[in-house]
Amino acid sequence: MQALEMARDRGLDLVEVAPNAIPPVCRLMDYGKFRYEQSRKERESRKNQTTVELKEIRIRPKIDDHDLNTKGRRAAKFLDSGDKVKVSVLFRGREMAHPEIGRGLLEQLSESLRPHGSIEQAPKIEGRTMTMILAPLKQKLEKEGNTSRGEAKAENA
Repeated sequence: MQALEMARDRGLDLVEVAPNAIPPVCRLMDYGKFRYEQSRKERESRKNQTTVELKEIRIRPKIDDHDLNTKGRRAAKFLDSGDKVKVSVLFRGREMAHPEIGRGLLEQLSESLRPHGSIEQAPKIEGRTMTMILAPLKQKLEKEGNTSRGEAKAENA
């Protein structure tokens, strides 16, 4: 009862922090302000989260070298922006007789994308498609994250 009177005198709220403790722990605080600050912290943490999307690049076994390089540059952009890339080789008709051609294309593409990402899922055949998933390098993401945080700290100081 004394704590409740003390809270009223100061214009604060009596908030039960740990009800299961013996004795129960209470605290004098402005509950509205506390809730507001918690919601701001949650919003701030959601703003810093990044969602990783899965982008897809489709190629065929008879693709030309220049076209493969173009698809590779597009995949590199996806990986650099922090997205995963699913590379699919689509087989039609008699092309299914030579899955090693598709595997060779995927290995060639993964070799050219080594500075941008790493293989998360090795090439595997599912029906008439052979797929491989590439993930962005964690080092690049951490470096980009540190520079943006460092700039934010410098602005706040």
